[in-house]
Amino acid sequence: MTGFGGTASPGMVDWNLAVATATRLVRPGPDVSRDEARAVVAELRRHAKASEGHVRGFTRMGTEDTHDTPVLVVDRPGWVRANVAGFREILRPLLEKMQERRAGSPGGAILGAVGGKVTGVELGMLLSFLSSRVLGQYETFAPATRDLPAGENGGGRLLLVAPNIVHVERELDVEPHDFRLWVCLHEETHRTQFTAVPWLRDHLEGEIQSFLAETDVDPMTFLERIRDAAQSLAGGRPEGEEEDGGRSFVELVQTPAQREILGRLTAVMSLLEGHADYVMDGVGPSVVPTVAEIREKFQQRRAKGASRLDVALRKLLGLDAKLKQYRDGERFVRAVVDQVGVDGFNRVWTSPNTLPTKAEIAKPADWVARVHRKAES
Repeated sequence: MTGFGGTASPGMVDWNLAVATATRLVRPGPDVSRDEARAVVAELRRHAKASEGHVRGFTRMGTEDTHDTPVLVVDRPGWVRANVAGFREILRPLLEKMQERRAGSPGGAILGAVGGKVTGVELGMLLSFLSSRVLGQYETFAPATRDLPAGENGGGRLLLVAPNIVHVERELDVEPHDFRLWVCLHEETHRTQFTAVPWLRDHLEGEIQSFLAETDVDPMTFLERIRDAAQSLAGGRPEGEEEDGGRSFVELVQTPAQREILGRLTAVMSLLEGHADYVMDGVGPSVVPTVAEIREKFQQRRAKGASRLDVALRKLLGLDAKLKQYRDGERFVRAVVDQVGVDGFNRVWTSPNTLPTKAEIAKPADWVARVHRKAES
């Protein structure tokens, strides 16, 4: 996954314009001096390195391949560039399919002249909104770019968004050094998941591509969904319209054939996010003295959102579902570890067949019965 040139169907989305728009609209970060900024970056790098040992020891998931997944401390525009590269790569098959369909439709040439730029602007608006909210991110599908290295052998990269971490630690009024290490523990858990479980990345990519391959959506409908989200961000939708029946962006473009795939993806993401939360809190007491205070304040912040507009956009983008994944997944991991211990839980990483189903995330005992009793019989 080294290049993504013209084959990425640039006519559907003007990716360069998306980056330019997001960079122009991104909110300024917290007020810090140049020396403070350097100190924050250096500390995040130290914490990311220290987190490797903490996470490996707690999870008992040994790996020697983290060198293939670089840790990058970025600002908000850097996060935007990294995510556009990832989106462009993972969405390429869907956009090629839509490009072909559009080419044979009435008015396709007109749409081709302006549609890509309109979508690029609106996608840029969304990315500018999200760029101030993400603290860290393990990019599983990360093509290398000129200024953003990625793993040479298909590995991803770990991003830590320094201005957002500083902003939240100030907003919550928590101990900065403890909060920075706490964030790094969560993101390092994701890196460990993918480096210690070699099949996980390919499995997840296969599920996503199967989901996209089943998509049978008119290009205009797809672009309208992006427009809906962008208009929510700009406050341009009529009062009450942002509810849209409570459906998220993913659900709006979903066909019936995709529901089974989406259920499996939801279960995997709940597992990954819940496991990271469980680990960061499990490691926390031994290395983060104020972990209890940080967790309480952070949970309150997660739950309430920033504003009515923020809540509406979170719902449309499916971010509320992500918050539920943290809660459900963490409960699953905790319940399984309580029943069969850490090594018993780690059977979840044996193969795709031992991953929990969406139903088992809600009923951990069913997963234990299926995986452990079957193995012992």
